[in-house]
Amino acid sequence: NQPAAVFQSFTIPQNLPGFIGEEGALRRAAISKSINRAEITDAIFQGTRTPASDFTSPVIAGWSDTIPGSEVLAFDETEAKALWAEADAIAPYTGTFTIGYNADGGHQAWVDAVTNSIKNTLGIAAEGAPYPDFKSLRDPITARTIPGAFRTGWQADYPSLYNFLGPLYSTGAGSNDGAYSNPAFDTLLKQGSAAASVDDANGLFDQAQEILLQDLPAIPLWYTNVVGGSGTEVGNVEFGWNSVPLLYQVTKG
Repeated sequence: NQPAAVFQSFTIPQNLPGFIGEEGALRRAAISKSINRAEITDAIFQGTRTPASDFTSPVIAGWSDTIPGSEVLAFDETEAKALWAEADAIAPYTGTFTIGYNADGGHQAWVDAVTNSIKNTLGIAAEGAPYPDFKSLRDPITARTIPGAFRTGWQADYPSLYNFLGPLYSTGAGSNDGAYSNPAFDTLLKQGSAAASVDDANGLFDQAQEILLQDLPAIPLWYTNVVGGSGTEVGNVEFGWNSVPLLYQVTKG
């Protein structure tokens, strides 16, 4: 039972009323801090998820849980309420905060838990917004017409921090469903892609994540764990970054 290269989040569109500009930055941080990730991963997933501390995955080389700004992913009821109040001082929030999800995908329990955490912490109306199937959810996301936040996630194609960042958050990227754009973030990704070493690249990608932790185009929730077992007659059983057991290193006896 260990984190895998699978990342779960929900995305708040860049054009969502109440979540734009300075007001939006405060609300995004308040929403993030209002979610008790540890409690939800234990209660809903029986510990088979690991609360997120960044936008990538612990199984990727160069991963760090100490990126400046990552404290925004920690549950803090007092700070969440204070940030929401700051935003309300700019413009009062009205309506219901929703997270869209496809009802045929087994997501209702965690969406309900997350929205309940938001509701109970901030004292606002928050609830899941079920769509009948995946296509019904994706159509308004693609058309940029979905009227609330919506579930998002990523499974790595290859073991690089970049693979969790470029395809989802760079300007105009194919999986940038929230239409996020930040030139400073884009520049750091380009510099990282041209770096002379993996270590140099990862340092630049971490700087890029600092920007994401400020802007919160998506709210990181948790990493999906790979769960497996082995008999007592074998040893050295480990799973690789892609959730596949490393059979070549398993020992007998």
